[in-house]
Amino acid sequence: MSESNPGLITDPQGVARCFWQPSMPDYHDHEWGLPVADDRRLYEKICLEGFQAGMAWITILRKREAFRAAFDDFDFERVARYTESDVERLMGDAGIVRNRSKILSAINNARRARALADETGSLSAWLWRHEPQQQERPATVDLDYWNGNPTSPASAALSRDLKKRGWTFVGPTTMYAFMQAVGMVNDHMSGCVCRQQVEKARAGFKRPK
Repeated sequence: MSESNPGLITDPQGVARCFWQPSMPDYHDHEWGLPVADDRRLYEKICLEGFQAGMAWITILRKREAFRAAFDDFDFERVARYTESDVERLMGDAGIVRNRSKILSAINNARRARALADETGSLSAWLWRHEPQQQERPATVDLDYWNGNPTSPASAALSRDLKKRGWTFVGPTTMYAFMQAVGMVNDHMSGCVCRQQVEKARAGFKRPK
């Protein structure tokens, strides 16, 4: 790690990245923090963050393609119509996390996503309303924060609003991880090569209406 910023690592070429990048290089460099507007991908992110609860994210990331195959590429219109036979099919799928409560939550949340999209026009437009107006955390490392259960006022508000609508496995910590992943906040460390790239992408991103 960098002596001046313990939240960074520097490669042989002198390029600095967030300290966790070596475990998930492609995800860190090409996905994490870039803004997402597609309804299906946003629903997928919420589901996978829910499945991750109590587990390491790398475990879920390695199973993501299996999850996509099992859940019809997270088409929430299809998942909303799943029956008990689908639950049993998913419980028998060794490629995913076979946790009945989390599987039932993904199906429930598909139905909630469909209802919300019908009501507001799109899932993405409603979710992006919860983007904080300014960065809620400093762009510096806080190892206690990364080793704990990070949350924010915006993620707490998003969690509360989703729960009111019947969503499950959407606690404030889970929703903060979701907001980090889909670009609602930029939590790449100050000095990370990706931080400026993500800021540029966020500046040019057309927020869904």
